[in-house]
Amino acid sequence: MDWESAARGLAAETVIRRESRWYQALATTPRHLFVPRWWTRTTSTDGEDLWELRGGGDTDTWLRDTYADTTLVTRVGTHHADHAQRGQTLPRGRDRRSTSSSTLPALLVMMYRAAFVTDASRLLVTTGSGYGTALACVRLGAERVTSVDVDPYLVKAARERLAAAGHHPRVEVCDLTGPLPEGAYDRIVSTVSVPTVPASWLTALAPGGRLVTALADTGLVVVADKTPEGGAVGHVAPEAAGFMNARHGEDYDDTFPENPPVWQSAQHAEGESITTGLYPLMYVPDTWDVRSTLAVLVPGIDHRRHTADDGIRTVYMLHADGSWARATAAGRRDLPTVHQGGPRRLWDELDRIRTWLVIDGDLPVRGATVTITPDGAATLSRRGWSATIA
Repeated sequence: MDWESAARGLAAETVIRRESRWYQALATTPRHLFVPRWWTRTTSTDGEDLWELRGGGDTDTWLRDTYADTTLVTRVGTHHADHAQRGQTLPRGRDRRSTSSSTLPALLVMMYRAAFVTDASRLLVTTGSGYGTALACVRLGAERVTSVDVDPYLVKAARERLAAAGHHPRVEVCDLTGPLPEGAYDRIVSTVSVPTVPASWLTALAPGGRLVTALADTGLVVVADKTPEGGAVGHVAPEAAGFMNARHGEDYDDTFPENPPVWQSAQHAEGESITTGLYPLMYVPDTWDVRSTLAVLVPGIDHRRHTADDGIRTVYMLHADGSWARATAAGRRDLPTVHQGGPRRLWDELDRIRTWLVIDGDLPVRGATVTITPDGAATLSRRGWSATIA
């Protein structure tokens, strides 16, 4: 199996050889060792949405897929691809969210570059498949790398696979949002999203150290340097990125129920407010800056959609506080009829953000300044606007 040629091809596709210090890491790291099998989204012949097991064979297709610049999902719910049977499928649903993956290599490099990793950096990273940890070991030397994951199996598998690749970094079982392994780190790079920056990161960062992470349920990547006061100051990176949210156990404990009472209201109830939307129908998860702004201002919205046989589209927004919105439109350019109920008007919040975008041409989350207090509360600000995530 000529994986070396495939790895060099991935490196050439991802970075410029003469300019990037990450080329050698990408070109010499056996990604297939860390991701022998993975789950991919598919649809059955009868239209059922499924997760299908891929990989696990010495074939050209397997090699091509493994060394593609793409994310490979290695765990769905509590089902790790390592433990699945060849040809196995899982139904996709709200209780079958992806819970671990091998991040696409270009995004890993983007996060490491944002961290401004130097030859002397003591680096803490998240484990997942272990592939990103291996890249860091090639770049820095394993003695400078600490890798953490909440999943004991992932830690065990990563240790073994890293050792097989010739690397022996410190790899520990750890809830990323709690206390970190003892030590001082010059860089913390998280390829899982957190609701806000854990205070333990600021404690573990060395003076002047830098953290890079995504904020949960947004496409926002925060880059911030530790201040003498124990907080951090930085900015939202220009590149958008989506990562899985940090979990604290076997599976997520914040999955919105499939059929909560508010879902029944959203589907069938007359709204306490019935209006015509200001703009054509939008499904918020398909956006970046609108989704991110809404998630900062009104966190916790569950978005759903449905297209009827006659082509009429309906978008739903649900919140655990009982707020809901249902917006329906026949054509792509038609203004929707909007029903809303509960303590907040969720669609009005969305229309307010879209008006902001129309008037200003962008939204202030893009390139916002980020100020983080020692307890982890993060304030985003730009052009007179600010919002705090605590």
